[in-house]
Amino acid sequence: MTESDKVLYMRRCLDLAKKGMGRVSPNPMVGCVIVKDGKIIGEGYHRKFGEAHAEVNAIESVKDKAELEGSTLFVNLEPCSHYGKTPPCAERIINEKISEVVICNVDPNPLVSGRGINMLRDAGIQVECGLLQDEGNELNARFFTFHNKKRPYIILKWAQTSDGFIDAYYSMPIRISNDISKACVHKLRAEEDAILVGKNTALKDDPKLGCRRFQGNPPLRIAIDRNLEIPTYYNFYDNAQPTAIFNAHIEDGVRVKIDFDKDIIPQIIQWLYEKNIQSLIVEGGKYTLEKFIESGIYDAIQVEIGDTPCHEGVPAPTFPTSGMSCQVEKFSDCTFLNYKKTR
Repeated sequence: MTESDKVLYMRRCLDLAKKGMGRVSPNPMVGCVIVKDGKIIGEGYHRKFGEAHAEVNAIESVKDKAELEGSTLFVNLEPCSHYGKTPPCAERIINEKISEVVICNVDPNPLVSGRGINMLRDAGIQVECGLLQDEGNELNARFFTFHNKKRPYIILKWAQTSDGFIDAYYSMPIRISNDISKACVHKLRAEEDAILVGKNTALKDDPKLGCRRFQGNPPLRIAIDRNLEIPTYYNFYDNAQPTAIFNAHIEDGVRVKIDFDKDIIPQIIQWLYEKNIQSLIVEGGKYTLEKFIESGIYDAIQVEIGDTPCHEGVPAPTFPTSGMSCQVEKFSDCTFLNYKKTR
């Protein structure tokens, strides 16, 4: 098998893995392809948290199981070696007498890391690691950030007018988004684990922070409300989706008490890590966004720019762009600037 063939099969794994976006967290997105005599005989991906892993789905898709013996299995993440919600994938690969496994990324989860590879090699299976490693890191950035940095992957997100304002000085919110960009925002929410706003945004907009314009699970919604000023008849208290309100006074099913005399960002991040939340959208307002920017604790920034000016109002946050890449997407009369840290 040539190196270009291997790259082609691994790219197919990555494409399959993406189909699990928003459905497999806190597990990683994983795709798997099985090749025999230069032909794909099976493929699969991890479809939903708690269900079969990609390797098992790929093996089960093979019509003639006798073909598995002597085949090559491509997978973008090291096969698991422990019993969780499903049996170990490494054990299944061994039992099917697959002769070679090509892996994109080693699993950073200490329950797996290196153990699956060792299990395969001890069984006499040839193992290759690191093919398209950077692309695999990008795909599962949330999973790797969570395990390597012990915190969620954090996306700062806001919408601003063409002349750089995120809000007007008067009480009613200004219109920036269109129907297409709203659907894009709801898609983002469906793909991430949690979304956070400050008290002022919650009071002014009474947001639901759901994903009704895109099919998927609504994120955990979070508000920072030190003195519990958000009325209990607001959407944050409607029990429509998981909710956490960080405050200085009460600890109960929805409200989470933290120490506001200390820096609250590390406390919130630690709470999210302990709850196994792997990604967070910080959606505002200006004060909350600037606190995260000042801390440097973020991984990506998404700025939605409308084509209508405001002339005066609350200026959008500013941030250093050095060490960040930027991808531009245009939707009708809105433009998205998608920044990601590269180092």
